[in-house]
Amino acid sequence: MQKINTNVSLADQAYESLRQSIVQGELHADEELREENIAKQLGVSRTPLRDALRRLAMDGLVVLRKGKPAKVATFTMEDSLHLIEVRSLLEIHNIVTITPHITEERVQQLRENLFAQKNAIKDEDYESFVELDREFHLLLTEDNPNTKLQELIHQMNSGDYRAFIILSNTLSPSAEVAYGEHHHILEAIENRDTEKAKETMEHHMANIRKRLTQSN
Repeated sequence: MQKINTNVSLADQAYESLRQSIVQGELHADEELREENIAKQLGVSRTPLRDALRRLAMDGLVVLRKGKPAKVATFTMEDSLHLIEVRSLLEIHNIVTITPHITEERVQQLRENLFAQKNAIKDEDYESFVELDREFHLLLTEDNPNTKLQELIHQMNSGDYRAFIILSNTLSPSAEVAYGEHHHILEAIENRDTEKAKETMEHHMANIRKRLTQSN
């Protein structure tokens, strides 16, 4: 972990340093985060460290435990399959709804997102790819008039689900394949082909499930 620069918010820096350590595998799933040790390594007091741990808990990357040290989150295969099942139902329904009337502005935003995904893969910047992947799926909800559905899909692409993707070690081998699947989804949307869009999203969700199960 990197030491803290006192010219910037200590809590912000502690959060970012710990987050990077978790994402990069320096801190492992289920590893205890003892405040005294972590604070010493970072060069901060416990107050900004606790703020950072609370933020990481909101991200789904850390589990806070009363009377015990926080620990890096871990997920079971059952957890992952349940998350994928719900996400699939929501996103397949969403794409059927939005494809006939998606705006050209949204299509352009999706194109730009895919271009950025390609560059992130080229640079082996898989953390950025995760963010762009999430953004791609959230952009697909923007033309859906059902705001409750939008909120649910946002939740499914954040918090615990996003943390699971980060901690599952599937990013490097699967990013390029996922990018290709996103490309096919966008192609179907550009053609306003609802049936094809549904088919490509079903394929994408099934492959996410397959990639997760094969990684364990």
